[in-house]
Amino acid sequence: MNLTRTLPGAAFRFTRRRISQSIHATSAVIPSISGIPCIHRIPQDSHVFPHSAPLLSGFRKFTTSTTRQKILPFLLADIGEGTTEVEIIQWFVKPGDVVAQFDKLCEVQSDKAADNITSRFDGIVRKLHYKAGDMAIVGKPLVDIEVEGSEPASHAPAPQSLASAAPAKPQQSTTPKEAISADREKVDDILTTPAVRRIARERGIDLALVKGTGKGGRIMKEDVLNHSEISKASPTPVPSLAAKASKQPAGADTLVPLSPIQKAMFKSMTRSLAIPHFGFSDEVILDKLAAARESINAQLKIDPQDGLSKITYMPFFIKALSLALEKYHLLNALVVEEEGKGPQLLYRAQHNVGMAMDTPNGLVVPSIKNVQSLTILDIAREIERLKVLGAKGALTSSELTGGTITLSNIGNIGGSYLHPVCVTSEVCIGAIGAIKRVPQFQGDSDRVVARKVVAVSWNADHRVVDGATMARFVGVWRRYLEKPELMLTVLS
Repeated sequence: MNLTRTLPGAAFRFTRRRISQSIHATSAVIPSISGIPCIHRIPQDSHVFPHSAPLLSGFRKFTTSTTRQKILPFLLADIGEGTTEVEIIQWFVKPGDVVAQFDKLCEVQSDKAADNITSRFDGIVRKLHYKAGDMAIVGKPLVDIEVEGSEPASHAPAPQSLASAAPAKPQQSTTPKEAISADREKVDDILTTPAVRRIARERGIDLALVKGTGKGGRIMKEDVLNHSEISKASPTPVPSLAAKASKQPAGADTLVPLSPIQKAMFKSMTRSLAIPHFGFSDEVILDKLAAARESINAQLKIDPQDGLSKITYMPFFIKALSLALEKYHLLNALVVEEEGKGPQLLYRAQHNVGMAMDTPNGLVVPSIKNVQSLTILDIAREIERLKVLGAKGALTSSELTGGTITLSNIGNIGGSYLHPVCVTSEVCIGAIGAIKRVPQFQGDSDRVVARKVVAVSWNADHRVVDGATMARFVGVWRRYLEKPELMLTVLS
């Protein structure tokens, strides 16, 4: 029968043609037992399967589809409002590593938030465009990833015999994912914050040599500092006179770039200088609020609420602020300046209260959203949650944006009267000083009694807020704190 059979599963695509009298051979497609079509060559003078000759005239041309690798640049997307650059804190991959979609590529620090950048492709890392510590530009390539692509090959004439056609070999993956280098595993094993990594980098300390004392072996700032002191105390070889001469003398001037958070503060405060501020200060007597807080904490100690066993004064300050805003909406507004329309005021329904927070990365201001709908215990829980994230350097852009008014507590560090600065997205900011026990006259009598008093400093945008409105607003806020039972009459 003189049949020549090709291997089933070959990567060919055949095209049927009209029957032509000039064809020198005919072909028939015979289904195989397994259901995979097999191509058989039938000579012109053959009478095998004569009934199939009228059906097909044979193949004329075929096309092949070859697999080739393409290198795609992975562009750094904007991860925050107005962000133009981010600092590369650490890489989780290196050239040659195999990555899949959603695998972590690197950790970056934007204006005030640390984020992990994940892969959008399956492939092999071919190039890192930045080193740890570099500033990466939004919209520019961050890493090159080699991915598998498919490109059709040009049409080719059919061979005289299919017997010589070699079967297409499936392309083997370059490296299995399990073979990712030990260096990447080593990086992933180090638990710490971006700020601690920066301190270690500035001091030339290998974090792999530092023993972490935090939860789960996390390396804390104190661990790095202690390791640095131990290293200094260890005996070292005496350097030569030439080596000593080449070193900078102690106390030499050093020029260093601003950190991402300092850059954000620089830009924000520079814009804020265009706002004409006016200040207002007052004192609040906290004796009754202190008694109410003590009673609440005694109950929480017996019966904790969702892990909350103690609250500070801050939830009361923030809730009272929201209640005062219900009467003075202006202090929660936003100045909108659109070209051709003139300045306008946007009155915002949500009370998103910003709260300055001292973290290992620097000063950040996350906001507690929708305070008008929260209870005092809800606010306390949210404060604790934000503190935990801030300590880890894990606050996200959504938590660091959207504030409508700010109330910061600097008193836990020290100081009484301050001069806070309004940002362009708000018209009012308050700063709470340290709570002090001071002597005061009791009413109109000459009797002197001890009081718990806190000084509060306010600043407002004088373009839209006048002094009388500010004084009345602060008066309502102070009244809720000095007589906390009044809050019960307005809480829903």
